[in-house]
Amino acid sequence: MMNTVTDPTAAQAFPKSDYKEYPKTLAADDLWGQVRRTIHGKPVSEEQIAMIVAAIRARLALARDDVLLDLACGNGALGSYLAGDCAAMFGVDYSDYLVGVAQQRFALPGRSEFMVQDAASYVESEPDPGRYTKVLCYGSFSFFPADDARRVLATLARRFTNVRRVLLGNLPDRDRAAGFYPPGKDYAAELDDPAAQIGIWRSAAQMRELAAATGWRLEIARMGDDFYAAKYRYDAILHRLA
Repeated sequence: MMNTVTDPTAAQAFPKSDYKEYPKTLAADDLWGQVRRTIHGKPVSEEQIAMIVAAIRARLALARDDVLLDLACGNGALGSYLAGDCAAMFGVDYSDYLVGVAQQRFALPGRSEFMVQDAASYVESEPDPGRYTKVLCYGSFSFFPADDARRVLATLARRFTNVRRVLLGNLPDRDRAAGFYPPGKDYAAELDDPAAQIGIWRSAAQMRELAAATGWRLEIARMGDDFYAAKYRYDAILHRLA
């Protein structure tokens, strides 16, 4: 299953939102390429990954007794940096290939486990939602169809009663889309398309409205200027409404 061959044309052959077939075209150890955590097709540096991990730890206020749910976990590479910061972590992703990578490389029984399922279906069917205390969805929320995004947040608020904080990381900011697209490009049709290059772009005001409608209070955080996507992305920290 993991014997893949790097294809230099794969990035053009698959849409950015394809995390089922595209990762199979890459080398088995190209963990950041598989989840498109790249700059101009090259994996981001370890310094950039360290920034991401530090931000996640701080924004989720991870503690050793936390049980973390990693929604749209991909191949588990990012979550692997967090496994030692909490009591247990459970990753869910709709890509059987990426979950296979996660299970092969990062699974630890009772500590780090992974399963194949889409995020909306999982949160609606999880038999023991009360075990979780924190939720992470990094770099993937914009690829959820709008209805699924609302379902996920509303269900987390309703069923996952011990979760007090959710981090939706690396969201594309609609108010800053012009800083991402090349001059002269008509990108209006892409802003609300979950299958587009970046997925759905939401302004802070739109995200605040979505959060409030689904049971959450929004806190916006931004990375420093030395972060590769700082000009057009932000993090959304959701706190449960009283």
